[in-house]
Amino acid sequence: MVLSLPRPTVSAFETDGATVIRGAFTEWIDQLAAGVARNEADPSVYFAENVPEGETGRFWDDYCNWQRIPEFERFIRESDAAAIAGELMQSASVQLFHDHVLVKDAGTATPTPWHSDGPYYFVEGAQTVSLWLPLDPVDEATLRFITGSHRWERDVLPVKWLAGDDFYPNIDDYLPVPDPDAEPDRFEVVEWALEPGDAVAFHYRTVHGARGNPEGSPGRRAFSVRFLGDDARFITRPGRTSPPFPGHDMTDGQRLRTDWFPVLIGG
Repeated sequence: MVLSLPRPTVSAFETDGATVIRGAFTEWIDQLAAGVARNEADPSVYFAENVPEGETGRFWDDYCNWQRIPEFERFIRESDAAAIAGELMQSASVQLFHDHVLVKDAGTATPTPWHSDGPYYFVEGAQTVSLWLPLDPVDEATLRFITGSHRWERDVLPVKWLAGDDFYPNIDDYLPVPDPDAEPDRFEVVEWALEPGDAVAFHYRTVHGARGNPEGSPGRRAFSVRFLGDDARFITRPGRTSPPFPGHDMTDGQRLRTDWFPVLIGG
């Protein structure tokens, strides 16, 4: 695959585990916004409200909808997202994992807790990437990343967003969830103000979070799509994964089944 992204963009992804891509998806914003509206009107079984009871605002998410929302499927198959993912992963093949919508209204103080996506997934491998595209300008509620956390020796413990308890039972196998705001001298955090059409790209293991969305800001609609590269393989986790993909019938060491997770580039 011919490298077309600027070398500093790819280098930042390699070293920091996160990078910003400006203006790559401007023409897709209206279509993705239509898809998000369709998703909200017709949520899936995975739809979740993430604001604790008694708090104001609204923060909802839903995932694994690309097969039933045509705007999402067109973006995944026809945009430059898969090609960009392949360049960042330095992978000859690009396979779809899943899509994810996250909407945080203005006036929602609820943060997205610090976490790493990788431990929730039944995937391991160095060649993974998520693209996160805001459909509205974002500043305060943008994603924040702990640089280099994708290279940590152990994964961060996955937690339930709303309940805040442990996601898997064997917590000794995982690092405690970090809090860069409480320990600013311990972690380096990067973040970017973004416009519709921009995207951030990050490795599945990169620890990230987001602040609440203050009153007076635009509502923050975001569409995210996750890709896999050549070395990504199925791995059994100690509990239910998120997304769970029930009945997948895969075993450790397999590439993900291509009828559920289509190969978009290569083979």
